[in-house]
Amino acid sequence: MEELLGYHVPTGRPPKHDLSTWTVTDDWPHPVPVTQAEIELFEQWFGDLFDELFGSEG
Repeated sequence: MEELLGYHVPTGRPPKHDLSTWTVTDDWPHPVPVTQAEIELFEQWFGDLFDELFGSEG
C-alpha cells in the first residue's frame, strides 16, 4: 500500500486505551470444572478430529 500511495499507511486500529497499564489476572479454579454436557458437546462437534488425533476406542 505504501508503494502504491507513496506514503506510510498505518495498519490496524490504534488501541483505545494504553495497554501498558493493563493487568491480566487468572482467577480460574484448578482444575477448571467441566460438565458432562460440555464434554458431550465437544465430542459431538469435534469427535472425528479427536479420533484422528488420539485414536478411536471402538
